[in-house]
Amino acid sequence: MSKPVPAPITATKTSNVTHHGITVTDEYSWLRADNWQEVMRDATVLDPEIRAHLDAENAWLDQCMAPTEGLQDVLFGEIRKRIKEDDSSPPVPDGSYAYATKFLTGAEHPQLVRTPRDGGIEKVLIDGDAMAEAKEFFKLGGVAHSPDHALLAYSYDDVGSEYFSIRVRDTATLKDADDVIKDSGGSPVWALDSGSFFYVGLDENHRPSRVFRHVLGQDAAADQLVFEEKNSGYFVGIGATLDRRYVQISSNDHESSEVWLIPTDQPGTAPALFMARETNHEYSVEHGGNQFYILTNRDGAEDFRIVATPDHMTNPEHWHEVVPHVPGRLILNFAILANHLVRFERLDSLPRIVVRELASGEEHDIVFDEEAYSLGLSVGLEFDTTMIRFSYSSMTTPARTYDYDMVTRERILVKEQEVPSGHDAGDYITRRIMAKSHDGEVVPVSLLHHRDTKIDGSAPLLLYGYGAYGIAIPAGFSVARLSLVDRGFVYAIAHVRGGKDKGYGWYKAGKMFAKENTFHDFLSSGEALIEAGYTSRGRIVAQGGSAGGLLVGAVANMDPDMFLGIIGDVPFVDVLATMLDADLPLTPPEWPEWGNPIESEEAFKYIHSYSPYDNVTEQAYPHILITGGLADPRVTYWEPAKWAAKLRSKRTDNRMTLLKMNIQAGHGGKPGRFDALHEVALTQAFALMIAGKT
Repeated sequence: MSKPVPAPITATKTSNVTHHGITVTDEYSWLRADNWQEVMRDATVLDPEIRAHLDAENAWLDQCMAPTEGLQDVLFGEIRKRIKEDDSSPPVPDGSYAYATKFLTGAEHPQLVRTPRDGGIEKVLIDGDAMAEAKEFFKLGGVAHSPDHALLAYSYDDVGSEYFSIRVRDTATLKDADDVIKDSGGSPVWALDSGSFFYVGLDENHRPSRVFRHVLGQDAAADQLVFEEKNSGYFVGIGATLDRRYVQISSNDHESSEVWLIPTDQPGTAPALFMARETNHEYSVEHGGNQFYILTNRDGAEDFRIVATPDHMTNPEHWHEVVPHVPGRLILNFAILANHLVRFERLDSLPRIVVRELASGEEHDIVFDEEAYSLGLSVGLEFDTTMIRFSYSSMTTPARTYDYDMVTRERILVKEQEVPSGHDAGDYITRRIMAKSHDGEVVPVSLLHHRDTKIDGSAPLLLYGYGAYGIAIPAGFSVARLSLVDRGFVYAIAHVRGGKDKGYGWYKAGKMFAKENTFHDFLSSGEALIEAGYTSRGRIVAQGGSAGGLLVGAVANMDPDMFLGIIGDVPFVDVLATMLDADLPLTPPEWPEWGNPIESEEAFKYIHSYSPYDNVTEQAYPHILITGGLADPRVTYWEPAKWAAKLRSKRTDNRMTLLKMNIQAGHGGKPGRFDALHEVALTQAFALMIAGKT
């Protein structure tokens, strides 16, 4: 038997920061390593004192969770048995080939395979497991085949810090060229001649700020700088129009965007500005025929509209309306094909697909019946086609992928998610209820429970939330959550403000100086679930990751008695300190989301009023499990580490504060499809243990 370890006692080293005449004291800021940028690339350079503390946290977690080791193994086994091991995606056609990803039995990482479109032998182009061999971390990034199908540009991250390296592979010989590009964003875009490609370079602060063009055979140091964003508040991305006429360079913050275009048949030309950025104007561009199509929120179109303009006449005075703005109908994205416009939108908190024939303007939507569901749209790789692909699932229904003919309106089922251990949708009930928030707004809540679970207030309930950046959490199928639901848990998702679940206004009402609406919406969702008999006060386990970790951290401070437990996955909880640190990768682009406390006293005070770390106080707290990643560039490791230390020192009860720090991973945790399930099993075992369901 191993020797018991004590709960970590984190050393305190007081530091003070003063802004706008206000001083904030932090006793745990020393956990932020001065060489954090080096640490993201190499864990061995971490300060020994900090490393010892993180190791002590992991040892304490292991000890406290030791009684659930058998349960974790059972949960891991259950979830794994619901995953088809020898699985593959439906092939995506492009010219004379079709491309797909597949997993072999036992494989952690995918293969990329190609088959001649007219039939023939499947060829493995990339084997993820072979590339990951002997590496503690490996994640395949963006993969793009050249227009002539002779080459493959692919990227990978072997640290977890999201610095991707790009290599080029000959699809005939499967040999890699000598070309190696480091520190990229990982998504190459080919020029039409198949002789060069574009990529985004990450700067020393991990910001995607520059676009380069790499000519095959050329040393990466000589790559042409195509575009550079000087404003640290904007992040750069690249893509291509579906008709392959243009490479797109986009520069965005959370409120404004700007697009530059390069003809794919003239890759050496300088990018041309489509429309200069304007405050609060977000737009994206597609091309078809002799027109550009623009998704825009300009001129009061808060939930977006689609306009078109002739080539070389991109100024707004030339725009003409194609799809008008309808308040409450949020157009999320769209695609232009040879004869159709397809848009993906959200109405009444549910996603839908609408197809428009360009010549006639006739529209139809693709209809679904369940109360709550998830929908995904893929227009593939080909421009001149009548086929699109979509996937559908609900909290009870495994994913089904369909090819859809936009002319005949025929749905062809091309793949149905197989649950090898068996799944009967009739054993489960999914519903959507509405919760009235503090100011009268109505919050949708999607929920799932087993048919045999008694709805009398006795069931424990896991309430999940996010509520930031306009991201809506889909009510889709998950093989993992069935293990909780089968053991008597109710699983619920609160579609709180800060997402775009009910339109763009729903997002705006949960950001900046309206951020506290997100927290009240979550608490009101909990109260509505209690009132409806799905659970009772003190039986709720709240879970959220990243910005959702901010949410669950805030409500733990505001109403700790509502919750039995809190699970904060890589939680963004040290909001004020992070927004005051302009050197961190995400801080300048995040100011439109949270406010800039460096420049604004009002923003400083408001963020300080809700920041979970700053508002930990002497009171009883729920059981709390926190995860983090040492190589995480999004929520740096010291945020969860500081939060755990402060919670443990301030709580007035004897409940658990646990921190799991992944030393060899980043924001997404372990990357393998089965390795990642160990952390899922850990968090579920934690929830079951504190609920007395072991």
